[in-house]
Amino acid sequence: MSGRVAPRPLATRPTVSVVVPCYNYGHYLPECVASVLDQDAVEVDVLVIDDASPDGSARVAHDLAAADPRVRVIAHQANRGHIATYNEGLALAKGEYVVLLSADDLLTPGSLARATALMEHHPEVGLVYGFSPVFGASRPRLRTRVRSWSVWPGERWLELICRRGRNPVATPEVVLRTGLMTELVGYDARMPHAADFFLWLRAAARAGVGRVNGADQALYRVHGENMHTSERFAGALKDIAERRRTFETFFAEDGVALPAVGRLSAMAGAALDAQERATRRELARGGRAGVAGDVSRAAGALMDKVRWRQFRRDGIFGRGWSM
Repeated sequence: MSGRVAPRPLATRPTVSVVVPCYNYGHYLPECVASVLDQDAVEVDVLVIDDASPDGSARVAHDLAAADPRVRVIAHQANRGHIATYNEGLALAKGEYVVLLSADDLLTPGSLARATALMEHHPEVGLVYGFSPVFGASRPRLRTRVRSWSVWPGERWLELICRRGRNPVATPEVVLRTGLMTELVGYDARMPHAADFFLWLRAAARAGVGRVNGADQALYRVHGENMHTSERFAGALKDIAERRRTFETFFAEDGVALPAVGRLSAMAGAALDAQERATRRELARGGRAGVAGDVSRAAGALMDKVRWRQFRRDGIFGRGWSM
């Protein structure tokens, strides 16, 4: 099956493990964890992993665990870095489904029920995503009604991604089958800049991909100051280079057995070439056109998000993206 289908209600009560990596985000942790514990129609457990934060995050996490038995805590004595922290938590997931949620982001009410309903009715789907409005000091008004589901065979979804050469998925809204995540063995440390994108590509080589349309599935928090325009363009070129490396590694490894590997690889290369030429032209003009770029570690993922409007016609992005 490929395309949009009518949503159906959740008929079971799935179990979902939510891994919350944290480094110096202790002040965000209570709101983040509450957004998980307040999910309805699913059974959740939360694992907070503090990566040796100096801001007292571990103490906040332990207080949350003391208040609710569904919360567990691992506190590192020495910093291990984000990829190792992610994978440690994902390997300990106990639920049928697993979510990686940064301590500064939030799930929206009903998010997990909406995502798991799609997966329960479409067992061929291994990864579900949706929309994640960006927010700062205040939350945007949330959309809660599901208009439809999109369901793609993995290779069809990969074709749509390669055509545009971009990552249409953030991270907080993603739900994966735990069995698929176990097979993928988590995030790849070779791809620190695009480890999430690499994971989505690898997942699509093994299973179908679904999207919840209409409802906002998570909230992606932006904080930090924008860098100088010239630095933003340097960041944009780095982003293109990292996506190119991600595609090349994927097609040399997990994607090598795809029937259309040559065509898909050429398609992705052509899209990235066009993006690089356009970015270099803007850089030569001094960046007056305002291409989005590398604004901070936390907000860097917006580089792809702000361009989604261009690709809605492909049906992988949908309408109603909020900035």
